[in-house]
Amino acid sequence: MEIENGTVVTEFILLGLTQSQEIQFLVFVLILIFYLIILPGNFLIILTIRSDPGLTAPLYFFLGNLTFLDVSYSFIVAPRMLADFLSERKVISYRGCITQLFFLHFLGGGEGLLLVVMAFDRYMAICRPLHYSTVMSPRACYVMLLALWLGGFIHSIIQVALILRLPFCGPNQLDNFFCDVPQVIKLACTDTFVVELLMVFNSGLLTLLCFLGLLASYAVILCHVHRSASEGKSKAMSTCTTHVIIILLMFGPAIFIYTRPFRALPADKVVSFVHTVIFPVMNPVIYTLRNQEVKISMKKLLIQHVLC
Repeated sequence: MEIENGTVVTEFILLGLTQSQEIQFLVFVLILIFYLIILPGNFLIILTIRSDPGLTAPLYFFLGNLTFLDVSYSFIVAPRMLADFLSERKVISYRGCITQLFFLHFLGGGEGLLLVVMAFDRYMAICRPLHYSTVMSPRACYVMLLALWLGGFIHSIIQVALILRLPFCGPNQLDNFFCDVPQVIKLACTDTFVVELLMVFNSGLLTLLCFLGLLASYAVILCHVHRSASEGKSKAMSTCTTHVIIILLMFGPAIFIYTRPFRALPADKVVSFVHTVIFPVMNPVIYTLRNQEVKISMKKLLIQHVLC
């Protein structure tokens, strides 16, 4: 079947994380156990924030959305990866590959922008407290949420549009366990230098700029907290430190993958695995373990359900 842009490839063969059956089985078991333990915790975080009237501040509103984005992101790659571990032939259709790529960058881009919004929220709460309730009103929070979803969509649709213009007429083996831009582009039957450059600007440069901007903003916030003598100093320090940890976990692997020419490196698969499978479900847990209000509310919710 031939498509208008010259594509004759209708499916891609995924070479997977590793060719070793023993390692595949070990990773399968570890991921399955990991998800069975961590995912319910993430759903509990969302339920707690939604049901507790005391967690209505913008900070918790955005934390709930961060958890939702991370849980959704984890379902893009991990379930198929687990299924492929049990399959001899790991195949994904051309349309399935494009769909996976779209949602990967849609949710990933949205989460990156959400971390920017959360940094702005902390800046207003700590450095401009008198203006906080006015600037971070419920209406403003929903507008920001809509804007970050729209930003993620625009970022992703650009990626997809560039790939849809490429012809795929021969090789169809992707040296990875999921579809992503660097591997897919390399299978195109044309010179991809310009497309790679555009991709690096759309993903890599924006990721790097957001990362540096976030680090700079939290440096300002932490300096302000350090100079202050308020009662909530330790709480503010803990919250901001947690945000910085999440930023490092998300942006570090993304910078490694997208801010360089698309040349395969031995560490690529491991970094991609951590970025798409492990960290998404860990981010909300890391945040919650350092937030006393959410932990207390979760315990109350669990006790209520046990008593009922």
